[in-house]
Amino acid sequence: MPAGKSAQRPAQFSEKEWAARVNLAACYRLVDHYDMCDMVYNHISLRVPDEEGTFLINPFGMMYSEITASSLLKVDIDGNILYNPWEEYSINRAGYVIHSAIHGALHDVDCVLHTHTPDGMAVSALECGLLPITQTAMRFGKVAYHDYEGVAVDEDERERLVRDLGDAEVMILRNHGLLAIGRTVQQAFNNIYRIERACRTQIKAMSCNSPLIIPQKAVIQKTNDQLRLQPSADAPGKQKPYGILEWPALLRMLDRIDPSFRD
Repeated sequence: MPAGKSAQRPAQFSEKEWAARVNLAACYRLVDHYDMCDMVYNHISLRVPDEEGTFLINPFGMMYSEITASSLLKVDIDGNILYNPWEEYSINRAGYVIHSAIHGALHDVDCVLHTHTPDGMAVSALECGLLPITQTAMRFGKVAYHDYEGVAVDEDERERLVRDLGDAEVMILRNHGLLAIGRTVQQAFNNIYRIERACRTQIKAMSCNSPLIIPQKAVIQKTNDQLRLQPSADAPGKQKPYGILEWPALLRMLDRIDPSFRD
């Protein structure tokens, strides 16, 4: 299939939903490509355009490298499965609880991404949390934290997840892993990619058993202000959200590797 060309859109999906499905399937493949997945566990969700209270999520039991646009489940905030092409797969209960909490409460958030990487889990278990020791870490002016309550299968935890997230773009789930959100799938992927790299670098630095250099607060704030928005290549002097600029290149990379995510 030529790069950038999607498979023919199935009749049951609108053009907007199919585009969302392709982007979300691409996000799953990218998380796999950058070694941020945990076999069939974890989850990424994306709100369905022009529909009230519905989102797309992975079938529980499929590897991220297998996810395609048509394989994604559609569920609503109440947990009803509206589209499932599989007999053997359904939704991950913890995935439903975490993602329905955020989609139900934050209507300007379209994408939610959760990981269990070794470095993310390691930082989640550190009392200090994420430290501003690299430019990548300083990108996030606010990092939220949510205390561990056990496997996230109890619906009453949803209120506390949303409360603790507040207006942050990323949250460290203590003793658990990382969570990133975005107004778009592109932005959410960029957020998780950056915080994962920040965690990986911190663990490497701390393992050297040498004092860490933490910049002054004024420098950290200045850096965050500088990095809050990404310069726009097509409109000098203006800004665009993170994730937009590199997304076409990431899709081209996926097309070269395996374009089946578009099916």
